[in-house]
Amino acid sequence: MRLEHFLHEHARQRANKTVLVAGTRRVSYAELDEMSTRLAASLQQQGIERGDRVLVFLDNCVEAAISIFAIVKAGAVFSTINPTTKTDKLAYMLNKCSAKGLITHQRLLRVARGAIAPAGCVKVVIAVGSIDADVVSWSDAIATAPALRDVGGISADLAMIIHTSGSSGMPKGAMMTHQNIFAAGRSVMSVLENSENDIILSVLPLSFNYGLYQLLMTVMMGGTLVLENSFTYPHKIIQKMQQERVTGFPLLPTIAAILVQMESLKPECLPDLRYITNTAASLPPAHIAKLREICPRTKIYSMYGLTECKRATWLPPEQLAIRPNSVGKAIPDTEVWIVDDKNNRVGPGIIGELVVRGPTVMQGYWDNPEATARALRPGPNPWEKVLYSGDLFRMDEEGYFYFVGRKDDIIKTRGEKVSPREVEDVLYALPEVREAMVVGVPDPILGAAIKAVIVLMPGSSLSAHDIMRHCAARLEDLMVPKLVEFREELPKTSTGKLRRADLQSEFVAAGARS
Repeated sequence: MRLEHFLHEHARQRANKTVLVAGTRRVSYAELDEMSTRLAASLQQQGIERGDRVLVFLDNCVEAAISIFAIVKAGAVFSTINPTTKTDKLAYMLNKCSAKGLITHQRLLRVARGAIAPAGCVKVVIAVGSIDADVVSWSDAIATAPALRDVGGISADLAMIIHTSGSSGMPKGAMMTHQNIFAAGRSVMSVLENSENDIILSVLPLSFNYGLYQLLMTVMMGGTLVLENSFTYPHKIIQKMQQERVTGFPLLPTIAAILVQMESLKPECLPDLRYITNTAASLPPAHIAKLREICPRTKIYSMYGLTECKRATWLPPEQLAIRPNSVGKAIPDTEVWIVDDKNNRVGPGIIGELVVRGPTVMQGYWDNPEATARALRPGPNPWEKVLYSGDLFRMDEEGYFYFVGRKDDIIKTRGEKVSPREVEDVLYALPEVREAMVVGVPDPILGAAIKAVIVLMPGSSLSAHDIMRHCAARLEDLMVPKLVEFREELPKTSTGKLRRADLQSEFVAAGARS
């Protein structure tokens, strides 16, 4: 199945149903289908052909959703780009995938023009709200257009290039076919028991894999998506969830940390909320307990995924009380296992790299054969490639998986390996800790000393000594932080994920100067 088929079918079956709520705007399936068809025909008229790449440089808005479906209807490949992206990085992504088209906002045209000039490949620029003569205005692009030309696309065609949110260097573009997207959506929706009755609220950027799939899966299931730009004003988001009777809420650990500290949230404040999902790093057990207190009837799904395969594991909600640190087992139609440094499969209790096999695995990184060769390697069968995640895991005796950390995150101190995540879970057990990150800093005796960088709740009087004493009572000696630093905020990506590599690099550089 191709993505546009789901939209067209739901527009036929439930034309007047709301598919998208964005601010004060409400869009029906019929409207999304019609507007995306008009834009697709306009793209074709302007020279976009089958297989061409078109970048969507927009925030979470109705026009972004229309653009995504228009691009695939035109037979092209879309790539959503975070609107905070700067000129040099945008130019890199345009040039790297030889993008022929760019859809953006009037307010982002200065950045876009600065990126287009050095790239030299972009032929079509459409801007929302623009009246500039050198670009096509959005209103003109979706005006009456010639009939959409059938390009004969099939589900094995490339649908999108989704860029990794790497902590350093320029991003890599993971290539996903329509088949990849359908397999991922079907698998996740099956474990979440999604249906056309679900109303999802997402504050995650459409440029972020996790956020993008909220839109794609909503259209696949025939549901409704409430699209917000951020979690900057959490009280307003909670009000919106109550007003729209939201049933599903995808979040990140940073969002969970804010939620559990909101004193206004009382049990049953979100009576319609059927489930919460979490991916990236697992939630600290203390936050899971608080979320269950706030939403006692809401199922909490802990998952693990990465850009290159969408999702790999899920933990059934009833297992949270038994193994709160686990990210579960393989999602349906996916196989996962752990290998050591010699590529041998390992059993329970042994830490190694997670390998993912299945139809959700990307086709590779666009125009990056070296990185593709590192990530995709021969699988059990001669015709397939499997994904080496770069993440360290362990498995328990019952086959449940536990995220340990990125390969590069593991701290080697006193000759032993320490997982920052394990220390951070202990730190988050302190109610006064809002955010915490643990890194290794150069030490002439230990090799690397454990350092905790912490953001405290307003009004907290916790000291470094309090932190170390708390950890000493709960961790092995070698895992107790030797250094504690308090800050007003921690470095984050544009999607709200904590950037450990930035902090690590800062301390390594400081050590080199001393």
